[in-house]
Amino acid sequence: MAAETELTDELARLRACVAHVTGALVVDDDGRVLARDVPGEHSHHLGNRTAEALRAALRLADAAGHGTAHELLVRAEHGWVGAYSAGRSAALALVTAPEANVGRLRLEGRRAGARIGALLDSAPEQQENTRP
Repeated sequence: MAAETELTDELARLRACVAHVTGALVVDDDGRVLARDVPGEHSHHLGNRTAEALRAALRLADAAGHGTAHELLVRAEHGWVGAYSAGRSAALALVTAPEANVGRLRLEGRRAGARIGALLDSAPEQQENTRP
C-alpha cells in the first residue's frame, strides 16, 4: 500500500489548493481510514459513511444506465461533503465550509482522487482488489 505519508501529503496539497476545505480523508471500500486530515475524532464515522455513500452512488448510476459513478457531492446546511473515486478500491472524502468554491472543489477533488488512486493502485498488495 502507498505510504500513509504520501497520502497525507496529497491531502495537505489539496487543502492548500482549495480554500475552505475543513477536512479530507482517504478510505478503502470498507470505510477503513488510510489517511486523514480531519479535526476531531469523527474520521472513522466519516470514513464508513463515505464508503457507503459511494457504493450507493455506484448503484444509482448503474440503475440509471449511466455506467460507473466517480463522485458524489452533497450540499448540507453547514457546507459541502464530497466523495471521489480514488483508484480501484478507495475513495477521497472532502468536507468544506459553505463558502467553498464548489467548481474548484470538484476539479481538485477529481485530480486528487486520480493521484491517490495511482499511488494506491501501483502498490503490489492492492493489485488484486477491485471496486465492485
